[in-house]
Amino acid sequence: MALDTRGHSGGSSHHHPHKLLKPPHVAIVPTPGIGHLTPLIELAKRLVVHHNFSITFIIPNDGSLLTPQKKVLEVLSSLSISYVFLPPVSFDDLPDDTMIETKISLTLTRSLLALRDSVRVLNELTRLVSLIVDVFGVDAFDVAVEFQVSPYMFFLNSAMGLLLVFHMPHLHETTSCEYRDMPEPVQLPGCVPLHGRDFTDPLQDRTNPGYKAVIHMCKKYGSAAGIMVNSFVDLEPGAFKALREQGRGIPPVYPVGPVIKTDSIDGIDGDECLRWLDKQPNGSVLFVSFGSGGTFSQEQLNELALGLELSGNRFIWVVKSPNETVKNGSYFSVKGEENPLGFLPNGFLERTKDVGLVVPTWAPQVEVLNHRSTGGFLTHCGWNSILESIVHGVPLIAWPLYAEQKMNKVILVDGLKVALGVKENKKGIVESQDVANYVRDLIEGDEGKLLREKMKEYKEAAKLVLAETGSSTKSLAEVAQIWKGFNSTTNL
Repeated sequence: MALDTRGHSGGSSHHHPHKLLKPPHVAIVPTPGIGHLTPLIELAKRLVVHHNFSITFIIPNDGSLLTPQKKVLEVLSSLSISYVFLPPVSFDDLPDDTMIETKISLTLTRSLLALRDSVRVLNELTRLVSLIVDVFGVDAFDVAVEFQVSPYMFFLNSAMGLLLVFHMPHLHETTSCEYRDMPEPVQLPGCVPLHGRDFTDPLQDRTNPGYKAVIHMCKKYGSAAGIMVNSFVDLEPGAFKALREQGRGIPPVYPVGPVIKTDSIDGIDGDECLRWLDKQPNGSVLFVSFGSGGTFSQEQLNELALGLELSGNRFIWVVKSPNETVKNGSYFSVKGEENPLGFLPNGFLERTKDVGLVVPTWAPQVEVLNHRSTGGFLTHCGWNSILESIVHGVPLIAWPLYAEQKMNKVILVDGLKVALGVKENKKGIVESQDVANYVRDLIEGDEGKLLREKMKEYKEAAKLVLAETGSSTKSLAEVAQIWKGFNSTTNL
């Protein structure tokens, strides 16, 4: 959809009355990753449908859009949501081992001039009231401030994760060792204890340039006019209470979650999974998927395959080609065109054909989690996947791979008590016998029953917070009201 320019030439008053006639407009700047784009799109839909905003996505990128991202964006035109791609940035000057988080934040910082131009045009043509960024987007706040537009963040992880962000500059000043070597866990107010080894990846090496970038970002969070969080009060009461009461440079925080996809993108063999699930008994199937970016070494892929086989349990497994160097190997691009099923142990597909369905690369996760036959989810602990599991009441096996996922595992296992956490051996491998035990415990065991009951409670709570009078619905309405008021007085 083209930018709305109606009424731009009318009106003689120096107050630009044409701007007041337009719907308030919000610019959303996602950083790379389908896991960032998806919740921002769902938030945009709510702002359009429930609060009558118009939206433009301004998308920094490196030219490597995954097919699903393109599909997601094409759907937007029917919702009267515009989008514009900024010119792709180049990473040719970066060393091969540059951290994924560094690339994500550089995609934005290297696009700031182009972003400024886009915001300037949007500000001239529309009644622009706010610019929303995600967790890596803080450097765009300066652009918002320059054009007198309210800078907001949609924090796509847990409230505990946000609390850690505000705690990091202090920890940085007061700790000299690597965080993983700290003898005691960090006790954030209202949260379960968190060991330094479970901090997000870029914090694990203080000599890495990625570390400096993260501390810089943490310091800038305080300059947001407000932070919406993709979580809800009943899920993390202690963390939200602490965010409210801490003061000390923490902007207003709005719990608006769970903001998740209500359905998967059409196509790519989705129907096969659902038809297969239709034939299985209630609650009998383990769904195994490690998100859009997660990859394993060949050795770990083999152990997982053999563990699923040993368990004798029904499963759907979304498989990606192995990657020997990193655990987020398919984040910026789906590596290689080869068929990932060719990397499975010899005879595995034949031996498991009666109990398992193995699908390459992608499955309709929302529909699978919502299916009556799905009894558990082996997940990489990405926050979107966690929220989807909660909404559909599916208990978890927590197997974190990268980013903030180790912290999410701690929240799931120690805090919410809705997941079994995997343990690695000395070589960092989760062994097949252990995989088999986790699967049996979750689907058939007494522990699985307890986790399932607990997950049902959160499922009900999630339903209530999203109802018309629910706390998350009210929270988003509060933000919408602030923006509507903001423009009529400030930005004319």
